[in-house]
Amino acid sequence: MAILKTKRLILRPLLTNDLEDVFNYSSTPNVGPNAGWKPHESKEETLEIMKAIFLNKETVWGIEEKETGRIIGSIGLIDDPKRECDMVKMIGYAIGEAYWGKGFMTEAVNVVIKFGFEELHLLAISAYCFPFNIRSKNIIKKCNFDYEGTLKMAEKIFNGNIYDNDCYLLTEQRYYFK
Repeated sequence: MAILKTKRLILRPLLTNDLEDVFNYSSTPNVGPNAGWKPHESKEETLEIMKAIFLNKETVWGIEEKETGRIIGSIGLIDDPKRECDMVKMIGYAIGEAYWGKGFMTEAVNVVIKFGFEELHLLAISAYCFPFNIRSKNIIKKCNFDYEGTLKMAEKIFNGNIYDNDCYLLTEQRYYFK
């Protein structure tokens, strides 16, 4: 699996040893709900989710802050459930609240986009967020995604609420000819 580096971050495979750090950012009240999942209630729950979603995945990384060596978030390119094209992947990410507004996620998203187009030779990368998730929208826009529209009643989240998805796409052409 590729290890990606930026000025302040190392994107690397998550390991079970990272459980404490992943639990720390996943158990806070605002990280999960902005992405549609409930805050983790126990380290056991975090470990089960790590096994299902993060561990041993080729294009899912933990976001390690170089300065501290701690995992502060996660990011990945996964199959897009809204598209039937193997050469389009969806980017998803989460980062601890203490790191919001500091440019870390924009840095991580940009290096994953570069990997997606230059190493995986993707045709496009999609991104989705809830209309109320202004922070995520700002990251998506800074990374040159085009707004495609809003898919109404797109996602039922952990508490039963159904939300729209704002839909974005970054094509290979837009990436190379920005």
